[in-house]
Amino acid sequence: MASADDSFDQYEEDDDAQGEAGISSSQGGRKRLFSKELRCMMYGFGDDQNPYTESVDLLEDLVIEFITQMTQRSMEVGRSGRVQVEDVMYLIRKDPRKYTRVHELINMNEELKKARKAFDEVQFAGVSNN
Repeated sequence: MASADDSFDQYEEDDDAQGEAGISSSQGGRKRLFSKELRCMMYGFGDDQNPYTESVDLLEDLVIEFITQMTQRSMEVGRSGRVQVEDVMYLIRKDPRKYTRVHELINMNEELKKARKAFDEVQFAGVSNN
């Protein structure tokens, strides 16, 4: 019986066989940046262990389009030429699920920064005593 870890190893082998994730697809010649991650996410959300390449490519096109549109809109909302977290938060303020998730990720990022800083301080203090 194969474990979930074995299935993810298989994706890594598939990607290695095709080259890195940035390899051009046959449709449109665009680089595929998120294929490996999207395959794993699709499997995690109940898709087949090996989803159709066309499905992964379509999902990646949608993700790239969403990121592009959000970036463009963020640049229009905030200071021109810059994208800031506050601009993205402003754009998603009417979507409670997205807003909550972004808020959670920002808080988690802050907690991780504090934990790293505390760890570095403890590690630095240990080095100076020796």
